[in-house]
Amino acid sequence: MSKTIVAIIGSYRRGCITEQTVDAMLAEIERRGGRTEKILLTEKRIEFCRNCRACTQEAAEKRRGRCVIEDEMEGILDSIDSASAVILAAPVNFSNTTAIMKRFIERLICYTYWPWTRMIPASRIKRERRRAVLFTSSGAPAIVNRIIMPCPLKALKVAADVMGARDKRTIYMGLAGKDPGQNLGARDLCRANSAAAWLLG
Repeated sequence: MSKTIVAIIGSYRRGCITEQTVDAMLAEIERRGGRTEKILLTEKRIEFCRNCRACTQEAAEKRRGRCVIEDEMEGILDSIDSASAVILAAPVNFSNTTAIMKRFIERLICYTYWPWTRMIPASRIKRERRRAVLFTSSGAPAIVNRIIMPCPLKALKVAADVMGARDKRTIYMGLAGKDPGQNLGARDLCRANSAAAWLLG
């Protein structure tokens, strides 16, 4: 049975390095017999979390609590829950991941159980064999960003943890803003293909 990989993209710009990298991964996954779904957060109606915590009060045995907000987030979460692996991708924007990705991540609180009587939330999902690739890019060299701006990847890692991904691989692509029409290089294409193969492993 073929595996399904869902990619969540939190980039504001179409066709640039972030989407090119994800498209390369998805193409390689399909070439190897996997199924794919690409979700562009900018094209979805996702409201801000209200911090009402209604979704966190439901029975701890549920895989996720139901949000009171009626938007397109529920459908996205259904896709994630049925996937074998996920790709979370967003560029660095003002030293962190993009606001649209952060909005999505905040809504993942439904994967936690947090009754008002508890001081801290507990994950509803135990660590599974699900894999996740975390991708981010920036205009500065990758090594510089890894040292002075660790927040973008950390945010994506927390999101993957909440989804139950036990195994994670990160790709941090630097110098991605040298040209507004920059294309994915051969070395980075190899990295994308390697990550795709790992997701199906």
